[in-house]
Amino acid sequence: MPAHLPAFLAVLPAFLGACVLIAASPGPSTMLIIRQSLRSRRAGFLTVLGNETGVFLWGIVAACGLTALLAASQAAYDAMRIVGAVVLVGFGVQTLRAARAGRHAEDAADVPAAAAAPEFSVPDDAASRRAAGLKAYRNGLLLNLANPKAAVFALSFLPQFVPAGDPELPTMVALAAVWAVFEVGYYGLYVWFVGRMRAVISRAGVRRRLEQISGGVLVLLGLRLAVEG
Repeated sequence: MPAHLPAFLAVLPAFLGACVLIAASPGPSTMLIIRQSLRSRRAGFLTVLGNETGVFLWGIVAACGLTALLAASQAAYDAMRIVGAVVLVGFGVQTLRAARAGRHAEDAADVPAAAAAPEFSVPDDAASRRAAGLKAYRNGLLLNLANPKAAVFALSFLPQFVPAGDPELPTMVALAAVWAVFEVGYYGLYVWFVGRMRAVISRAGVRRRLEQISGGVLVLLGLRLAVEG
């Protein structure tokens, strides 16, 4: 906990306002969370938890000053940028392939929407549910940790809200925790909304179109990350 609690609490309203603006800017994490929420609320929420674990970890790394090395080394940044681009394109291609598989299943069997794309069904047995949940969490974490912009952004964002006289390390860790918890609630609304729209989204054509859009956006974001300096 920061040494000067009143000063820390005084900066929280401005910090939370900035968190709203950050979360409201669509990005790879938003697209992945929506994509996973199309599968189930559980998958969507676990993806949120994975993503926010990454946010908190980057906050700790920034507090320790290690992200400054990434910002200062062009070679390290470029290497991480390429890794992040590969991860994004991989998720996008996987999503597009799932959408196409659902289309083929419909054309071949003319089955109901709920059965048209079996990869969206919720596993029945506990072991499968745990494996699917772990994969959703891991995907959210991996996407966040593979994004060099998240690291550099944490380094530039968090120090702005450290009250004068407070030690940077504990204060930035506390801010990172607040940031992660806030985004769990914020992105949880996305998961809830997709769940509420399930009656519409469960239609095979609508779900497939959403998959195509989210997959295409992820691929484009990955390509943009790969080519930018």
